[in-house]
Amino acid sequence: MNLKLWQVDAFAGKPLEGNPAALVPLEKWLPDDLMQKIANENNLAETAFFLRTRPTHFDLRWFTPESEVDLCGHATLASGWLVFAELAPELKSVSFETRSGTLKVDRGSDGRHIMSMPSEMPLARDDADKLGREIAQALGTSAPAEVLSSRYVVAVWDNARDVRAIRNCGEIAPVLRGIGMWGLIVTAPGDDGYDFVSRFFAPDKGVPEDPVTGSAHCALTPYWAKRLGKKTLKARQVSPRGGDLVCTDDGGRAILSGPCALYMKGEIHV
Repeated sequence: MNLKLWQVDAFAGKPLEGNPAALVPLEKWLPDDLMQKIANENNLAETAFFLRTRPTHFDLRWFTPESEVDLCGHATLASGWLVFAELAPELKSVSFETRSGTLKVDRGSDGRHIMSMPSEMPLARDDADKLGREIAQALGTSAPAEVLSSRYVVAVWDNARDVRAIRNCGEIAPVLRGIGMWGLIVTAPGDDGYDFVSRFFAPDKGVPEDPVTGSAHCALTPYWAKRLGKKTLKARQVSPRGGDLVCTDDGGRAILSGPCALYMKGEIHV
């Protein structure tokens, strides 16, 4: 069986920036274990598999190298880019049916496509002080000023340089495992003209550090919108690759926009 594959860098103005996603359009679903093996072989943060169900609707699933996940932003934006660029260039909007509901991507006039995702305000944790100390020790840094929870743990520092200075995910996996979580967002007020900066670590999903994480901004957007009193914010994920996002707090939705760049297209033989 031969399958087409595209690798697209999301939230990237040119190849080799932003977050790479592997995209595999299908005519029918493959067995779950085969999709997982393909994602493991690709060894990117996410491989997206999708199939068309109606003229403007697709079913979409995401796999890390280790498991299927409920929500992924960058591979959704990249999938929208592929639909607009090559698969159905007549469309101006596409809807993806996913484990997290319907995710809509609109074609942007400037090449920055616009994605609507469910937002989630992070909430206070009773164990924030203890968990903050454990996070600091695991990452080899100072303790965060605040620790919250949404889909992921959210650790907030007062200065962007503290977030930028983190070298890697350290020993964060056992800390997260101990509280039944697998993803950590670290964030701070922005510098260099950005409203806020962030990074994301998910070692138990085979992603020690994700370059640019759309799903993390489902929590970051409402948090920083409320804290800064702004509806639309300019964000930078300060991973080694890095990426820019424009985030708009739209009530129960986070509207994220950014460009995508094609890196590679090929064929899988399985």
